[in-house]
Amino acid sequence: VTKESIVDIEALVLTVPRKIESCTQKNVELHAKKLFVVSAAKSQLPLLIEDASRPVKEDEDPESLNIRVNQDTRLDNRVLDLRTPANQAIFRLEAGVCRLFRDILTKKGFVEIHTPKIIPAASEGGSNVFTVSYFKGSAYLAQSPQLYKQMAIAADFDKVFTVGAVFRAEDSNTHRHLTEFVGLDLEMAFKYHYHEVLETIGDTFTQIFKGLRDQFSDEIAAVGQQFSVEPFKFLDPPLRLEFPVGLAMLREAGVTLGDEDDLSTPDEKLLGRLVKAKYDTDFYILDKYPLAIRPFYTMPDAKDNKKSNSYDMFMRGEEILSGAQRIHDPDFLTERAKHHGIDLEKIKSYIDSFRFGCPPHGGGGIGLERVVMLYLGLDNIRKTSMFPRDPKRITP
Repeated sequence: VTKESIVDIEALVLTVPRKIESCTQKNVELHAKKLFVVSAAKSQLPLLIEDASRPVKEDEDPESLNIRVNQDTRLDNRVLDLRTPANQAIFRLEAGVCRLFRDILTKKGFVEIHTPKIIPAASEGGSNVFTVSYFKGSAYLAQSPQLYKQMAIAADFDKVFTVGAVFRAEDSNTHRHLTEFVGLDLEMAFKYHYHEVLETIGDTFTQIFKGLRDQFSDEIAAVGQQFSVEPFKFLDPPLRLEFPVGLAMLREAGVTLGDEDDLSTPDEKLLGRLVKAKYDTDFYILDKYPLAIRPFYTMPDAKDNKKSNSYDMFMRGEEILSGAQRIHDPDFLTERAKHHGIDLEKIKSYIDSFRFGCPPHGGGGIGLERVVMLYLGLDNIRKTSMFPRDPKRITP
């Protein structure tokens, strides 16, 4: 019988005198009576599951015969690769993040909506969109469900979330970018202050982290058998720092940054390490970003027009959510769009959606694969995307 074939076995289940360490069932074994091959695998496999499951160790003896399966071989033969215990655990945990996100927000009074992925204009006004032929014309794949989340708020839904594919036509061949990923997006109206939104999102993350810790310990341990997983640390309530505080911490560490400079990826990673050292948390919120570095639809701070009512959230020093209070007044939104040099014709439907009354609101978008990658401390987002899409890969 070839390796990886599907078999039916008729057997006696017997207890064993000593624990079987190499199996998940440690106290019993099967004594086979009959064996049927249901579906035979090819005799030559492109990769062996035992090779693909080997623990990744930093301090490995270069002389030892340790067969590695490289990433392209894994992704080209993803059906086999997904059979490893670590991969089985990763995608069960990923399903858990989705379920927790849905359950937590539903309990908070949110309504799940489904937004179109084929849209008439680039959703964020940028050029990084995929164009698709649409009958006699062209359409685009949605970079974000933001316009539709905001329209749902204007339509009196109060609190909404959506889980769906998001497309980015960026030629980014990095460890953390995909051209198609799963977006966990939410938007909500607030009564007094945009911190109602920020606190709702922060608490949602805290509850997701607790849910993963309490309900998925076996999966986390299975991933830890192959990859070095450091337990994820978080505070309840989450740590919130204002942007100038983060800036001061970076300057103290020798980074030269202006008051209105955006943080580069290395800056964010360094700040993550500084926050971990000082506050012992892998998750934190950076609030009050400078207005100059945020999109046109971001609400300025009422007291200081150099600041904005916007925030990013970080796991292990990498951004996993960018969000803000959105401008809900169409005339002010038009003024800000002109200030940013945006073609008003292209965003006419966006601005018009606020002409019939819309409450103050805010929200954010989360990348599912990035959350799972950073929660487990993995080194590449392709490990947490079942069939990843990047500038060089659209198969299988």
